[in-house]
Amino acid sequence: MLTFLADLSGVVPGFNIFRYITFRTGGAVMTAALFVFLFGPWIIDQLRLKQGKGQPIRADGPQSHLLKRGTPTMGGLMILSSLIVTTLLWGNLTNPYVWIVLFVTIGFGAIGFYDDYLKVTKQSHAGYSGKMRLALEIAIAVIAVYLIAVAGQPASFHSPNLPALDLGFSTSLAFPFLKNFLLDLGWLFLAFGALVVVGSGNAVNLTDGLDGLAIVPVMIAAASFGFIAYLAGNAVFADYLQIHFTQGTGELAVLCGAVLGAGLGFLWFNAPPAQIFMGDTGSLALGGMLGAVAVATKHEIVLAIIGGLFVLEAISVIVQVASFKLTGRRVFRMAPIHHHFEHLGWSESQVVVRFWIIAVVLALIGLATLKLR
Repeated sequence: MLTFLADLSGVVPGFNIFRYITFRTGGAVMTAALFVFLFGPWIIDQLRLKQGKGQPIRADGPQSHLLKRGTPTMGGLMILSSLIVTTLLWGNLTNPYVWIVLFVTIGFGAIGFYDDYLKVTKQSHAGYSGKMRLALEIAIAVIAVYLIAVAGQPASFHSPNLPALDLGFSTSLAFPFLKNFLLDLGWLFLAFGALVVVGSGNAVNLTDGLDGLAIVPVMIAAASFGFIAYLAGNAVFADYLQIHFTQGTGELAVLCGAVLGAGLGFLWFNAPPAQIFMGDTGSLALGGMLGAVAVATKHEIVLAIIGGLFVLEAISVIVQVASFKLTGRRVFRMAPIHHHFEHLGWSESQVVVRFWIIAVVLALIGLATLKLR
């Protein structure tokens, strides 16, 4: 919204700074963090008042977790409200990618909110039907990926109409380390993109099991993809790095900056011992957002590297379930894998900090793919 001030630069020369994505991204980081710091305590008090017993704690988990009973959930509302307000304030609202990614974030957040609501009211880990939840996620993701593909067509970038989906760059898959190779998926791009968005959302959701465990890797991934979005959306930098130029995606750096700022604010209240849990409301929304940004910037495979911690958590659950159904035996003492290490004797803080370190290393490896081509 503040981008309109750039049009007044002829009257007030200093207003020209609002044209720059870097300036607005910095503003988004600070605004989002300030929003959570100011309104976070009030939101926590309201959630504690309305939820009573708070989020139900798994009885089969580590005994230390039982001390967390009564802690409210749905803390993702703090992050999402901050993200939305900040994006509307600092983002370029004429950019289609901004609205597409917000659509995914809010849509996945709404699904997670309803799931959290059922868990709190029923005091059970069972939310609503897994099939229904997955169907809704897929529907949102397919719509978003289609709109991303349409926005990726240069001729239609500023068009209010939605043209038929053409084969070409907008439906192609780019590969890290290969500068000129693109695999055109055609209509299969919708299925692939939806898989990335839905998979990312649920992988982050599975990671959110310890105080501070999910939010910091999300912040690291958001910062990384904010950088990637800025470079991929800038023709000069994209040409220098020999990555694929994706017109308009640079504006997504502002959204990623908002996630970084809101995450910093949330971590203040989520640090051990947590005053509030993120819940599915936040984890599902943030994971879906990262997936949508990766699809828009054509760095879906890089997301699997930068978000490798989330991938590991998801794979641990898949392996555990498959092994138990096929052989009756469990590979891990408990899944997701962060609980496995707790059962091995690691303290919660050791698991969290060590997983943060892994997230940083994976982010550096993922960013290195921008140059190694």
